[in-house]
Amino acid sequence: MIYEPKTMEVSELLKKVRALEIKSKRLTNHLFTGEYHTAFRGQGMAFKEVREYQPGDDVRFIDWNVSARMSNTYSKIFEEERELSVYLLIDVSASSLFGTFKQSKQELITEMAALIAFSAITNNDKAGLIFFSDKVEKYIPAKKGKEHVLYMMREMITHQPHSSHTDITKAIGYLNSVTRHKSIVFILSDFADAGYEQSLKVAARRHDIIGIQVHDKRDIELPKVGLLQLQDAETGKTILLDTRNNLTQYEYNRQYKKIQEDARQNFRVAGADLIQLATGDDYVKALQEFFMKRA
Repeated sequence: MIYEPKTMEVSELLKKVRALEIKSKRLTNHLFTGEYHTAFRGQGMAFKEVREYQPGDDVRFIDWNVSARMSNTYSKIFEEERELSVYLLIDVSASSLFGTFKQSKQELITEMAALIAFSAITNNDKAGLIFFSDKVEKYIPAKKGKEHVLYMMREMITHQPHSSHTDITKAIGYLNSVTRHKSIVFILSDFADAGYEQSLKVAARRHDIIGIQVHDKRDIELPKVGLLQLQDAETGKTILLDTRNNLTQYEYNRQYKKIQEDARQNFRVAGADLIQLATGDDYVKALQEFFMKRA
């Protein structure tokens, strides 16, 4: 299904994009510029110029040929080759739309993705996007520039999922097929999926992968309201649950704990980082602490 905003909705869309842009740019400028830069280093060092030797310069970088010609000591100066590509793999399956506390998982994911994308372009890096459910729904190649990130933000806000299921393995496989070089990869999902551990392990050998796992407080515990008819967001199955039943409460909580622990284990084994957040959490503080820890 292709979603086209109606004329009446265009102003609202622009308002949302503008609000997200202002918030992301403010946070990027005041909090994340230095942390992001040092957390994700470039691919190496490139020669920039020679200048007169200054106390503290590494003697290994003295350019003896230039020094002999100029009858003075000159050092080679190098600069970091930034040119990084940052990819956001965003889960758009049905379970990611759920939310009961201040915001939905999808709203939390969108705000974090916008902040990361603006941090990337502010540091002259490229930003790209992959929407996935049980298939890749949209791919936006990594590019530089504010207009490119604004386009990505519009897509984040308006994208309508084509499927309710999740397949993280397919998303990672697609990423590997479109990126030839090492990239910074953020996977934003609730990770309510299984069987992705091997593909994650393989991808982590090539890319710097960071998982951001989001959950809602209602994923942890059912409200005790008696009989409740629930529909599984991904399978479409409808079941009747007695929410006051202790076994029902236990099984519901056990499933949540398993998803969280599986993600921790899978990322640990792959040698990749994982951030776990709930809707309503201070994601700005969590991201800043993560960047500083890496730096």
